[in-house]
Amino acid sequence: MLANQSAPTSAVVPIVIYTDVAKAIDWLSGAFGFRERLRAAGRDGVVSHAQLRAADGDLIIGRAGGPFTAPSVAVHQYVLVAVENVDEHFERAKTFGARVVQPPENMPFGVRHYTVSDLDGHWWTFSQNVADVAPHEWGAVLNG
Repeated sequence: MLANQSAPTSAVVPIVIYTDVAKAIDWLSGAFGFRERLRAAGRDGVVSHAQLRAADGDLIIGRAGGPFTAPSVAVHQYVLVAVENVDEHFERAKTFGARVVQPPENMPFGVRHYTVSDLDGHWWTFSQNVADVAPHEWGAVLNG
């Protein structure tokens, strides 16, 4: 595969749309610990999109009505991000005003997670592995 220093390195990269990309960069970095990798502005000087990193994952955020969306289409996304300590992360997100959808909870598949919505109403779930549970132990089938 051809390398491109302008592109994220992850194979799967969610794109989340915001009304104010610059404000979203600051908020996501502060509340969730993302690191800004790339920022681009349109001809009007307004930030049109950015690439953020979390551990070894990538996220692209774009401006509503910008190159990532059609103006008449509502874009929604649900994003899952692995973190080292869900409870500490949850407290940090709350201090930045994240709205709690589901507080931290242990799930039967060995994950502790929580879900919040951000400044534009996007839902984010942050998870931490807390046990190594075989899929068949909680009713799932491993494919591959």
